[in-house]
Amino acid sequence: MSSQQNDYILSVKDLKVHFRVGKSIVRAVDGVSLNVRRGTTLGLVGESGCGKSVTAHAIMQLLPKVGFIPQGEITFHSKERTINILKHSPTSKTMRSLRGRQISMIFQDPMSSLNPVYRIGDQIIENIREHERISKAEARKRTIEMLRQLSIPQAEKRIYDYPHQFSGGMKQRVMIAMGLICDPELLIADEPTTALDVTIQAQILELMRDLQQKLGFTIILITHNMGIVADMADDIAVMYMGKIVEFGCKEDIFLNPAHPYTKALLKSVPVLGSGSKKRLEPIRGNTPDPSEMPEGCAFAPRCDYAMDVCQTAPPNTDVGGGHMCRCWLYNGGCGNE
Repeated sequence: MSSQQNDYILSVKDLKVHFRVGKSIVRAVDGVSLNVRRGTTLGLVGESGCGKSVTAHAIMQLLPKVGFIPQGEITFHSKERTINILKHSPTSKTMRSLRGRQISMIFQDPMSSLNPVYRIGDQIIENIREHERISKAEARKRTIEMLRQLSIPQAEKRIYDYPHQFSGGMKQRVMIAMGLICDPELLIADEPTTALDVTIQAQILELMRDLQQKLGFTIILITHNMGIVADMADDIAVMYMGKIVEFGCKEDIFLNPAHPYTKALLKSVPVLGSGSKKRLEPIRGNTPDPSEMPEGCAFAPRCDYAMDVCQTAPPNTDVGGGHMCRCWLYNGGCGNE
């Protein structure tokens, strides 16, 4: 295994995901490239509809029938071997083995992911026995132990309950248990705390962080909440209309944001202790129709720094130490502000 493979658990190169909607083609993901460092948390952030979840579903090969991948590479560097994911069909033996075993995903809405007519324990046990040849009794024992790790009281009794008997926070803990029960190397968490109140949200994030430190897995955390990535992420990728417009370590993104979109996102987030007189600044305008994207930089119609050159798509530029930005301000434009 090369040194790069040791460093990165997942490499995405020039990924494009399109959807057929009537006679139109929607470019939901338009040339995404990412490297995810092993054992870290990558925060993938951006407004709703920017392509974050679609990128995750492409990695898992879980796109709907109207979706297709015209180009790109997704390479998973497991401890055992390197897998070029897009060379395998979604229903192949390799992908069925990979999903849930080496790469797991926590979906946005636990209620739509849990089967309402099956007991919680049976759903987790089924996931274990799909990937490992162990007895049902042993799988039940592991399920109880994992639920206890996730602070679910009376786990030995609650495995016999149905999803509707759990609160929103407890259902999300069950989803985390299902994601981690087979000891995956990579966990993709897609808006894992969106429907929860802030207290439960903090508990779930703390649980994920504690389990990551204990078990050593990598996390891709998908969210629109900059506060969550400030708390959880090591690296941050900022996504806008199907493209990664900025990438860097957490300190680069929060202390020295480069892209105007990143700056606008940070200005629109409330900061604890800033006082009630400090007004938030909403991002002006609306996101464009993904089936009718503007030429050049997609953010230009909403950008305070837009120039004539922005009608041409900007290249991805290193603004220092691996801090990447897709903006003409840093490559042949008018220079930094």
